[in-house]
Amino acid sequence: MRVLLTTYPEKTFFYHLVPLAWALRTAGHEVRVACQPKFAPVVTQAGLTAVPVGSDRNFWRITETRAGGTEAMREGIMPPYDAFDDVAKQNLGYLQPGLTEAVRGWHRVSNFPIVADLVEFARAWKPDLVVWEPLSQAGAIAARACGAAHARMLWSIDLFGGVRDHYLRLRGDEPDPFEAWFSGYGRKYGFEFGEDMVTGDFTLDHLPGSLQIEAGLPYLRFQYVPYGGPASVPDWLQRPSERPRIALTMGLSATEIFGGYHLSLPDVLDALSDVDVEVVATAQGLGTVPANVRLVSYVPLHALAPTCAAAVHHGGLGTLATFARAGVPQLCVPHHLDEPIFAAGLARAGAGIDLRSPTADTIRESVRRLLDDPSFTRGAASLQSEMDTLPSPNDIVPDLEDLTAKFRRGS
Repeated sequence: MRVLLTTYPEKTFFYHLVPLAWALRTAGHEVRVACQPKFAPVVTQAGLTAVPVGSDRNFWRITETRAGGTEAMREGIMPPYDAFDDVAKQNLGYLQPGLTEAVRGWHRVSNFPIVADLVEFARAWKPDLVVWEPLSQAGAIAARACGAAHARMLWSIDLFGGVRDHYLRLRGDEPDPFEAWFSGYGRKYGFEFGEDMVTGDFTLDHLPGSLQIEAGLPYLRFQYVPYGGPASVPDWLQRPSERPRIALTMGLSATEIFGGYHLSLPDVLDALSDVDVEVVATAQGLGTVPANVRLVSYVPLHALAPTCAAAVHHGGLGTLATFARAGVPQLCVPHHLDEPIFAAGLARAGAGIDLRSPTADTIRESVRRLLDDPSFTRGAASLQSEMDTLPSPNDIVPDLEDLTAKFRRGS
């Protein structure tokens, strides 16, 4: 097969696509990754072939024009997708104007720069399957324009599918903003709108079932395999720690996108200074730290996780899943987007603690609980086992071949 992947130029989204792309390559399929030109080096660093298309557009610059700017989107889920877990907002009075504005001021604007070039490339290269992450609906347009099967690849709880499900249930005769948007391209490129353009012919998901909330769609679930970009393992990580090792990381987005961390890391590190542990903290600009803290700007989490007795983090999917894969009890201090939902799921699984409104003292107390209460170790081992029983990316390639044959529409 020829498989075309497309992604918004955000590393935290793209990294979820990489192991699947590797699996397709090693199975003998041709793989290309279409992206905005500035993002091509990130793709090629992953050992994949980039196809620069369109012009560069900064999603976070776009969001600055929305009410409250980028920082207003930092806490919780951005409207109207916050209706996913807020029953009070699961009504047409909220969803109709919210989705209309999201399509107009967000989805359309962020996808527009690549659509024309992406369609041109797809029609020339003729992929059999297009895989797109949920913010790259341009992939659905290109797939329909060239007749390919296409799939969404999740990097989160299925927020978009879930809210779409609520909207379709309530819509009645109201005009569908997604249908209006995609139908314009349909008239240009010769296809009819279908619901697959919003949620894919099928959805790829590498979350274990206990952490996912499905939206009544066809899912192909497989095992999470961590990839965090180019990395090397430092010497100190190749030696056993003399004390229990605690990882502390708040993710890339806090500093790369937003205005910093949502809690005071110096205060947290000071609170942990008298606990008999080695804290490995991935952060920048903290100055002097306590003696039991190893401060690093970056360390590959998939190498760090197996050496840890516990982890403290923001609850992002990549971080949470990497430590879960290693069977590590976790303390989540969630803040942004899907993080509170993941933290709650982790706590339900008994694999960690969901700590809202954290302080340095409550983080210290929670770390002690993770170390002293064996139920968290048992819960983490159970979650690890659930992840291990899922098929690997390589294992699902035959399923992808079958689904592609089923949904391919022809040129």
